Amino acid sequence: MNPLKLNKMRLALIVALPVLFSACSDDEVEVIKEVEVIVEVPATVPDPVDVSYEVTVTNLTNSQPLSPAAVVLHADGHLFSVGEVPSVALEQMAEGGMNSGLLALGMASASGAGAIGPGGSETISVTIQDVTNAKLSVATMLVNTNDAFSGLDALDLSTFAVGDSWTATAGVYDAGTEVNSETAGTMPGPADGGEGFNTTRTDTGYVAMHPGVVTVDDGLSNSVLTVQHKFDNPAVRIMVTRIE
Repeated sequence: MNPLKLNKMRLALIVALPVLFSACSDDEVEVIKEVEVIVEVPATVPDPVDVSYEVTVTNLTNSQPLSPAAVVLHADGHLFSVGEVPSVALEQMAEGGMNSGLLALGMASASGAGAIGPGGSETISVTIQDVTNAKLSVATMLVNTNDAFSGLDALDLSTFAVGDSWTATAGVYDAGTEVNSETAGTMPGPADGGEGFNTTRTDTGYVAMHPGVVTVDDGLSNSVLTVQHKFDNPAVRIMVTRIE
């Protein structure tokens, strides 16, 4: 939150001051002289106005839990962009479901309370003060994968009035930071329970649409995933409502 700035206005006061003058005789003559005194008075500063949104994330997959969703309000830029090199914060979320790095990038942010199971939903509230033209981004990992994620990037909120809602579905992206091996010990979700974030990047190095998982049922012999872990696009539905 920006520090409160105290504006001041100048107030001119006219004060009558008596001044004594000595005449040539023994009589003293009193003359009233007006003096302008400048007084700085704190101006009235309006209370900050809360601008609040509810973001509902729904898991549309068959058997891919979603990591706690990151909801981020930011001024400009992108949380992710197809064809671009992912940030470390995005890599941490896409490989291990860790969203703290993404949350730290915003002017205001909020995290989901926990994983969202297949068919489940969670509504997350986020509030910012005095800003109605922020961008909104959402990101969540499909945890039974190496580095697949879904979400929303830089939705312009400048036209949202209180009560306005917006709904869209989102596909699955590949962070490009970890090869999609599907092997034991490489995925943090319940299908594997393996490693999450790893600082070493072993894939293309840029964000792309995800090609999907192969699974052991479709011929990838060392995969710990089965056909039930496959997913189609869209994988997530996102509804945004301005509530304040």
